[in-house]
Amino acid sequence: MTRIRCGGRHEALSASQRGSRELLYSRSMVPAMTTSSAQRDTQTTTRTARRRALEEARLYLCTDARTKQGDLPTFLDAAYAGGVDIIQLRDKSLEAREEIAALEVLRDAARRYGRLFSVNDRADVALLVGADVFHVGQGDLTSGQARAVLGPDVLLGRSTHSIDQALAADADPDIDYLCLGPVWETPTKPGRPAVGLEPLREITGRVSTPWFAIGGIAAGERLDAVREAGAERIVVVRAVTEADDPAAAAATLKGEL
Repeated sequence: MTRIRCGGRHEALSASQRGSRELLYSRSMVPAMTTSSAQRDTQTTTRTARRRALEEARLYLCTDARTKQGDLPTFLDAAYAGGVDIIQLRDKSLEAREEIAALEVLRDAARRYGRLFSVNDRADVALLVGADVFHVGQGDLTSGQARAVLGPDVLLGRSTHSIDQALAADADPDIDYLCLGPVWETPTKPGRPAVGLEPLREITGRVSTPWFAIGGIAAGERLDAVREAGAERIVVVRAVTEADDPAAAAATLKGEL
């Protein structure tokens, strides 16, 4: 597969960054029924690297497969180059084979930049593409079911829409991060009422799990508002996917964080 360059060059990586990237992707694709000592060491190293990357993450992007634009590889390069830490492909219009093909493009971009990539909803697909992160909603697989399919080294995320749901996710030892929202109503989740800023204030200091504010967040006043409410991490969609310059839009958001 041809690697698309962003801005005429690939991002330069230091020796330490290359080492982190190698650890991030030194994974076993399929969890074995019996695990050797070497395999356990590899899984521990992979999970540790992913957890470190998650702890440091501030900007999480959800995107569709860019079928209409036809620019998925260049868009992903631009987003990562602009400072996005995690990209999730979420496109309910895709058949499984199409989703896998798009995720392979995302995986290649994530590897080039030493960042994380996330699969939404489909544990079987996440396993096949070797996802770093698997994300589920309230009505999807339980964390235990996801772990049974994916094994211990894939990071698990959970969407939450209330303080109680956020606290429940925080209490689940299998959940690595949670998202709380939508803070504002958003066309990406039609019909779901906004939770507002108060739940963000309520969980700040009460949860130890890394958490992201999500829903209608953009650079400027809205980002300022969620930060003042206690959020240190955000998930965005349109703020980057609809930008004329995705790299610049991502860089602006990252700078404000």
